[in-house]
Amino acid sequence: MAPEERREALIAATIPLLHEHGLEVSTRQIAHAAGVAEGTIFGVFESKSQLVVCSVIKALDPQHTLDGIAAIDPAAGLRERVAAAADLVHQRFQEHAHLMNAARKLIFDRSGPEPEAHQRMVASREKLSAAVVGVFAPDADRLRISPERAARLLLLHCGADAFGPFGEPSTFSGADLASLLLDGILTTESERGDQSPC
Repeated sequence: MAPEERREALIAATIPLLHEHGLEVSTRQIAHAAGVAEGTIFGVFESKSQLVVCSVIKALDPQHTLDGIAAIDPAAGLRERVAAAADLVHQRFQEHAHLMNAARKLIFDRSGPEPEAHQRMVASREKLSAAVVGVFAPDADRLRISPERAARLLLLHCGADAFGPFGEPSTFSGADLASLLLDGILTTESERGDQSPC
């Protein structure tokens, strides 16, 4: 097996182990999952840390979510587009919560992180943010805030729901978040059936 193929095979074997064991995964577990001798890892990677960082970056590649957002019907109404994007973003955050925490520890929170790894993670975040901005942009003239700010609020809410202590990931609804962002939480006068002040 060529070195690049072996590298990809080791990364592929490491990703599910990171989901299961977190950063405590051992090189022995990785080697067993990949069907190679433990020493083989160090013939391809300088250290376990390098393998884990590369695996986290690969696992957190946002392309699948970006493709999903790109597939949202641009002719659909803003509410429908926002709800669909919110569901896709929240699903990504929920599925990868442990790995995103690992990325913060390994790549963002370390002093002197590997520059390339840090740059790739930042680029991934920017791509996801830009995709969500694109959901709001066609209706920018209808918004009280910029599409960029609206996208940030959507991403913040999805992240807080997936990671935060007050999140309810099992009951998350993109339609509910779209309503919150686009309508707020106050009822309208027609919904209240009266003219009572707020």
